[in-house]
Amino acid sequence: MLVKDFDYELPEELIAQDPLEKRSNSRLMVLDKNTGDICHRHFYDIKEYLRPGDCLVINNTKVIPARLYGARVGSGGKVEILLLKRISDNRWECLVKPGKKARPGMEISFGDGLLIGKIVDIVDEGNRIIEFSYDGIFEEILDKLGEMPLPPYITHKLKDRDRYQTVYAKYDGSAAAPTAGLHFTPELLEEVKAMGVKIAEVTLHVGLGTFRPVKEEEVLEHHMHSEYYELNQEACDIINETKAAGGRIISVGTTSTRTLESAAEPGKPLEPKSGWTQIFIYPGYEFKVIDGLITNFHLPQSTLIMLVSALAGREHVLAAYEEAVREKYRFFSFGDAMLIIENEDANC
Repeated sequence: MLVKDFDYELPEELIAQDPLEKRSNSRLMVLDKNTGDICHRHFYDIKEYLRPGDCLVINNTKVIPARLYGARVGSGGKVEILLLKRISDNRWECLVKPGKKARPGMEISFGDGLLIGKIVDIVDEGNRIIEFSYDGIFEEILDKLGEMPLPPYITHKLKDRDRYQTVYAKYDGSAAAPTAGLHFTPELLEEVKAMGVKIAEVTLHVGLGTFRPVKEEEVLEHHMHSEYYELNQEACDIINETKAAGGRIISVGTTSTRTLESAAEPGKPLEPKSGWTQIFIYPGYEFKVIDGLITNFHLPQSTLIMLVSALAGREHVLAAYEEAVREKYRFFSFGDAMLIIENEDANC
């Protein structure tokens, strides 16, 4: 299986640079995962495709303002860092620019000394381990000094930080948003619940590897980044009860999907679990938990378009993406959404 098999042509003007004024006004493409049939709707129509007894699984991670700008202690040279992964209370794995001079022992000052970072190690792919020293509470200092780490394809400045958070974000830890959930408003979620659809919450802290291109030619040679996830007893109970009663599990986003599929064991009910996952889902994978998926439109040749293709078939997905380009859908993080299910009623 070749990476180039998951390529498609995307005009640059279709990459969404700003969120819509109202989250749920995004367009929604409904893709029948069995037939490849397509319907064009809006996200607020999602209720028409849900049934009482279904379960939506949402990722309640919260994006931290992980991009920091500082100066090298001594020389004053400018340094930019991106917090990727918390190792311990004061130690983080970080991406550092420029990287050539970023050697162990180097100190960086942020906010005129409000926060000091010292490089203590160099790890995989050239990332640095930085130990921070400060007075006060790290999260409060980060909130004051940091910027939201928008993906590299978004060139506009974000006016409102909250628009790169889901309305149900709770737990700090992500370097990127679980973007499928950005389309939900509190009102829409309440309407969904009122229909008799259950909501199960999981946590997966999204890493920057989400945006890292696949450099290998063969899909199976790609090494996935690791991400921390938690699945608690309450979520397991909701999901297990839904499946036992014949309801569908519809995952909101690839991150929720990776959480569930990482924790699941074939033929067994879900049990609480936490840890690091490097799960790589591509065509041929047999899903153990999910029946449907709400997702955005992903980068060409990315691991995410491979995951979507595992659920709906590569040919169906690529045909749907071609249709989305023709219909001028908005792509990527601030773009439009896709619902992948069995659309038995051909509900358009």
